[in-house]
Amino acid sequence: MAVAGAHPTVVVKLGGEVVGGAQSTKAAELARDVVALVEAGSRVIVTHGGGPQATALSKKLGLEPRMVGGRRITDAATLDVMKMVIAGQVNVDLCSQLRAAGLRPAGLHDIVRAHKRPPRVVSGGGPDPIDFGHVGDVDDFDLPLLNAVLDGGWLPVVACLGNGGDGAVYNINADVVANQLAGALRADALVLVTGAPGVLRDIADPASRIPRLTVDEGKRAIADGVVSGGMIPKLEESFAALALGARAIYIVAGDVARAVREPGAVGTVLVP
Repeated sequence: MAVAGAHPTVVVKLGGEVVGGAQSTKAAELARDVVALVEAGSRVIVTHGGGPQATALSKKLGLEPRMVGGRRITDAATLDVMKMVIAGQVNVDLCSQLRAAGLRPAGLHDIVRAHKRPPRVVSGGGPDPIDFGHVGDVDDFDLPLLNAVLDGGWLPVVACLGNGGDGAVYNINADVVANQLAGALRADALVLVTGAPGVLRDIADPASRIPRLTVDEGKRAIADGVVSGGMIPKLEESFAALALGARAIYIVAGDVARAVREPGAVGTVLVP
């Protein structure tokens, strides 16, 4: 379904693999897509990750990233890397691109309230519970602050770090933040912009894109092995967002405005 209403709420999540640096051509294209959404009357919130940038910095510092089921294990040193990359490099560069496109971005890194994720079994991680270290699960958001920023004519740019309220800071997967935020806002649309052109039946063949998936169809795709790697947590968190009240979720590589305007024309749209 296309977004509807006088002022539809649209959450746009940009993966680190598509944000790039301050001079990134891809980031500039995405910024223009966000402009199109804002000019169409949408209330837009941008969230972002920074996985590739964090991996690159970790390796420069002699830290070998550890991933389980497409999810990053975050020890104390890795948490410092995430702070530098997510709240620093990526947020600053992205805000610069959005401002260059004519928008009024406001970088935010303290609106997510979270607690430490307990060890748990995850898809693609084997039968034993995994302790992800300084990784958080979302409790809630500072929605009054977020709405004040929106009402003031600013574009919130939300970093995927969580505040435990006791001095603890948590790394949180950007898809988790985006999905939970879309649910909390009852967003008309959540757009997940990634390096993949949607959900593919064959990851080596872009033509195998699945235009539309229901939650049940998505769960079967995971169980049957059609979906693997980092797309598994992306879909699972999307299911949670739909259950919380988000109306539709779009997984795309770009052309954000068209994806929302013409569901299924590009990428994959997920519906309840």
